[in-house]
Amino acid sequence: MTSRVILLMGPTASGKSAVASELAQRLPLEIVSVDSAQVYRGMDIGTAKPNAEIRSRVPHHLIDVIEPDEAYSAARFCADALTAIASIHARGRIALLVGGTMLYFKGLREGLSALPVADAEVRARLDARAAAEGWPALHAELARLDPATAARLKITDAQRIQRALEVYELSGRPISELQGTREVQRHHDYLAFALVPPDRAKLHRRIASRFGEMLDAGLIDEVRGLRARYTLNAAMPSMRCVGYRQVWQFLEGDGDLATLRSRAVAATRQLAKRQFTWLRSTDAELLEGTTTREIAGQIEKRITRAAGGSTGIVQ
Repeated sequence: MTSRVILLMGPTASGKSAVASELAQRLPLEIVSVDSAQVYRGMDIGTAKPNAEIRSRVPHHLIDVIEPDEAYSAARFCADALTAIASIHARGRIALLVGGTMLYFKGLREGLSALPVADAEVRARLDARAAAEGWPALHAELARLDPATAARLKITDAQRIQRALEVYELSGRPISELQGTREVQRHHDYLAFALVPPDRAKLHRRIASRFGEMLDAGLIDEVRGLRARYTLNAAMPSMRCVGYRQVWQFLEGDGDLATLRSRAVAATRQLAKRQFTWLRSTDAELLEGTTTREIAGQIEKRITRAAGGSTGIVQ
């Protein structure tokens, strides 16, 4: 028998963590992070990880999973999330999945495309070619092998160009063809909620303010420390994360502090825009309350109603 899991999705800086903390005061739950940046150890400030005090009060899962010089995939997330959910339910508690990495939510609910796993040797070879020839040249090659994918990718989208060429080399088939084949195995029923702040200008101000707080908290020194402790480069997934990519550029001498700030805020706003677009295409219940308590109250009522009036584990 499947069991129900609560999903709380939303764009960056929309207040998801605050709502989750409020819910934790009302319901017997544990939180599973759905964030492709919070999996990295040592990347605390720029990922807005919950602090030690919050994590001591409410158990959190899938935070600090790997080192910044390692890679983490949607497939691994799904496996790790299902393991965490099973352990939470075994303790008789509610699993609340919270985050903004929409690919992870999609993979968990709909299954993942049958793509080959990443191959470090192939990626290193593609990185070397890109360094010698430039990513536009590799994009041109992709256009020959997989025109559909190349048409939707910018010539500067190194991460996706690399992945598409990697998949073609490993499978002999275009990624656009393989993405239509999904492996679906439904493990749970999902009760999904989406935070959609109605005032976009206010969200943009919050994004700018929050990045300023991250800089004040020592984000630049955090990245300096990561560069000293690990063998990193700008093409690694960890250093492509919004905020970290722009700090990396700054530390490489590309732009001053004002440029760093404007680049990071612009990149975060673009991320939020993509998240908004994805959220409006889902079947999640859209929440547009004005306060954290109001939104948490809406979710609590829906959870309780779905559980037949109980606030125990939803099954």
